[in-house]
Amino acid sequence: MTRNLDTTALRSFVAVADTGGVTRAAGLLNLTQSAVSMQLKRLEESLGVGLLDRSARSIGLTPQGELLLSYARRMLELNDEVYGKLTATEYEGEVTLGVPHDIVYPVIPVVLQRFAAAYPRVRVNLVSSFTRGLVEDFRRGAIDVILTTEDSVGEGGETLTKIPLIWVGAPKGQAWKKRPLRLAYEESCIFRQFVQRRLDEVGIPWEMAVESNFSRTIEATVSADLAVHTMLEGTEPRHLERIEHGGHLPSLRDMNVNLYQANLDQGPVIHDLAKFVRDGFYTLKAPVMA
Repeated sequence: MTRNLDTTALRSFVAVADTGGVTRAAGLLNLTQSAVSMQLKRLEESLGVGLLDRSARSIGLTPQGELLLSYARRMLELNDEVYGKLTATEYEGEVTLGVPHDIVYPVIPVVLQRFAAAYPRVRVNLVSSFTRGLVEDFRRGAIDVILTTEDSVGEGGETLTKIPLIWVGAPKGQAWKKRPLRLAYEESCIFRQFVQRRLDEVGIPWEMAVESNFSRTIEATVSADLAVHTMLEGTEPRHLERIEHGGHLPSLRDMNVNLYQANLDQGPVIHDLAKFVRDGFYTLKAPVMA
């Protein structure tokens, strides 16, 4: 007897795997938590195996769940591709999304997937740059939707979430203890002048250890324990770690993640792209629950 997998249940399963919890997955899919939980239960019952490890605070995958995840992604991609090619053909063209490089993950890949499924004939041009450059390009009409990391929000923007700015350095590094404090920042980094002002306010002498606009150069300098840096909490790469300075460095503020979208008469395309971004950050800040 032929048995079919429920693509709706598979979509919920993939969403839970990507977000680490039913609450976030429900927000991403615009479903209730109970609906997502029921779909997961039916999927496990239909396969006769447990897919989710619920023993920890955030949901993980069993070995069977890890195996299914790869197949589920491929099945959903094919499903969305077929559906998209046979429907929603009225919108074509290109839309440009600008995102600071440090907040591309984990939200933007999911946004791109959702948009491609909804508008298969519209190409998304993803521009990853610094906030200052993105704002300039947006103002001159070169980008349709941008995200920024700022200490306030400009006219026409909306704040999606706030993320703490933290000090980072080399694992078990000692550079943060030295004076003058050596800093490593990209020349266009919007955090640079704010951090310099904070150090001046508390009387900590500082100097720039490197001048570059290449993030890899900055990360290499910091990971070699030659300088310190600041990043948004949760965006630090594995070769850097948060500095537990015990008050020997100044406290830093939360930074806004802001959304700006062009006021262009392009039907729902830009509106929906902005909505997908909004949904993604709502899901990101939702509490993790089983």
